[in-house]
Amino acid sequence: MRGHGFLIANYVRGNSIIHRTPLWLKFLVVAACGTASFLIVDWTVSLVVFAIMCGMFILTGAGLRRLLRAIWMVAPILLVIGLFQWWQLGGPTAARIVLNVLVCVVAASVLTATTPVQKLLDGVAALAKPFRRFGADPERFALTIAVMLRSIPFIAGTFSDVRDSARARGLERNPRALILPVFITTVAYARQTGDALAARGLGEPERD
Repeated sequence: MRGHGFLIANYVRGNSIIHRTPLWLKFLVVAACGTASFLIVDWTVSLVVFAIMCGMFILTGAGLRRLLRAIWMVAPILLVIGLFQWWQLGGPTAARIVLNVLVCVVAASVLTATTPVQKLLDGVAALAKPFRRFGADPERFALTIAVMLRSIPFIAGTFSDVRDSARARGLERNPRALILPVFITTVAYARQTGDALAARGLGEPERD
């Protein structure tokens, strides 16, 4: 399984200005990019923001290859979305939607490339603490993020392996040959992860 080869901009040691930027400000940039994706209505503006975020990523020292890898992971989905939106709403709207998604992907990659995973999870838990009064559990929320970060590359690697296997058998255009094995493997992985967490007593609510 090659899932671990698909880590999305995993942490890269460095001393760039972005590495030294406070975590809360990085979170704010990611949130701003997510919000902007709903507000920007001109694809040229989206392109400028995308270029700025790519420049920030390169500035971290993570390298162009990691940036292209992060973009490549979502390229098939964005291709489908872009073609559908182009058919429904025209080229400019399709370009804006695709670019806005890429802005969010690169912004998240900047965050993960310049922040150690443990520090990132601690920051997520800290941000969730104000919601404890509403019944939220910051530790469980951070654990969910950790599982997600581990699962995404595994699923991406599974899809790549299944696609290569289907291509070798001449079934690369058969949706069942691609989707069904990925679905089965993903469900099995989710069950194994859940069993492992339960065996360690993780993710269970505290009892008085």
